[in-house]
Amino acid sequence: MPESSDLYKQAKAVLDMNDRGAYTQPAHGLYPHQWLWDSCFIAIGLRHLDTERAKLELTSLLRGQWHNGMLPNIVFRPDPQYRTDRNMWRSWLNPSAPNDLATTGITQPPMLAEAVVQVGAKLSRTERRSWYRLMYPSLVSYHEWLYRERDPHNEGLVLQVHPWETGLDNTPPWMAELHEHQLAWWIRLIEKFRLEWVIDLFRRDTRSVPADERFSAVESAAMFTIQLRLRRKAYDIDKILDHSMFAIEDLAFNSIFIRANARLREIAKSLDKQLPEELLQQMKKTDKAFEDLWDPYSSQYYSRDFITHKLLKTPSIATLLPLYAGSIAKERAGQLVKMLENKHLFGSAYPVPSVPTSSFWFHPKRYWQGPSWVNTNWLVIDGLRRYGFIEHAEALSESTLEMVTRSGCYEYFDPLTGEPAGAGNFSWTAALAIDLLKTDKIK
Repeated sequence: MPESSDLYKQAKAVLDMNDRGAYTQPAHGLYPHQWLWDSCFIAIGLRHLDTERAKLELTSLLRGQWHNGMLPNIVFRPDPQYRTDRNMWRSWLNPSAPNDLATTGITQPPMLAEAVVQVGAKLSRTERRSWYRLMYPSLVSYHEWLYRERDPHNEGLVLQVHPWETGLDNTPPWMAELHEHQLAWWIRLIEKFRLEWVIDLFRRDTRSVPADERFSAVESAAMFTIQLRLRRKAYDIDKILDHSMFAIEDLAFNSIFIRANARLREIAKSLDKQLPEELLQQMKKTDKAFEDLWDPYSSQYYSRDFITHKLLKTPSIATLLPLYAGSIAKERAGQLVKMLENKHLFGSAYPVPSVPTSSFWFHPKRYWQGPSWVNTNWLVIDGLRRYGFIEHAEALSESTLEMVTRSGCYEYFDPLTGEPAGAGNFSWTAALAIDLLKTDKIK
């Protein structure tokens, strides 16, 4: 029984430890605030423990929703010691930002509709309709914002303006573009003269986690300069796109968005509501446009440069996330599964690595450039199940649980050895371990 297992007890203890009342922080120290997709994954696990607490995890995200519909990737704690974090972003520069609390000015993968449905599955029919009715307006507003501001050419795919919006912060497709086109002159000088240690003096993340388990100093500085550029433009998308060449239609984000659209349609159907016709037409266009990310020569999907429409042919964990989208043909899903089986790509001893093990970028413990993450494993498992690759889903679920059982609820794991890396007592690892345990029990 999962409730009696050591892993279940450990995971529950982690969630209790990180509970901040209205939300769950990802980890003590390094991640003290509320993150958008973290809370969504956390709620998926919490629903097995306390459905009311799981609902609160998601409704608390709506505190930070902007007046234009945007859901920010972080809602900051108001404590005095986090003043610097709030001032770094200055969300109040944009008139659409909330009046009574500080957030970032960017979003994160739209996992909210999925989490709402997952929590709803634990409720009675009457309770579920009430729950959906509560969340529906905010979900519609958020999806409309994504199309209105992030699909300016009405082509179907939504763009991102910062690597942090992907949730896969230093993922290779974005970092390759950064290094090739976007590094500021002063960062290139630091890189040329190997003065990265100067940047490290100002970093907070490496005080909690070994430096080789985080993104590099150059990447850190580059992402900071992009953040400052967005702040200077007050997070106004028209101003951002008017002078910015760094906008990408990210494969992972759009894969999750397609599934979110499907979940939103489910919610509307349960409520006997009709989504706005314009939104429905945009959703159909997204399903069709997604196939423009397919490269027939390598038989896989890629992110795409928004300006040039050039495919960014650097594989990452995003390569497999069209399985989660659920909109691709079964034949193409099968081709992605073959990549999951290949030990030189994603078939490591403890899958799924965040980049192929044969990649130039691969480092087994460096954030999104090699380690296995439980949340992306969960997404792949969910997609495998829906496409009928049941044995693959079960095998990945078992290896994921074995990895966490052996090493604990860490942020990420070495895909070759299963050793832990990143922050300890990490909330979404704990929550999704509970969900996988419960799913195995039902099965």
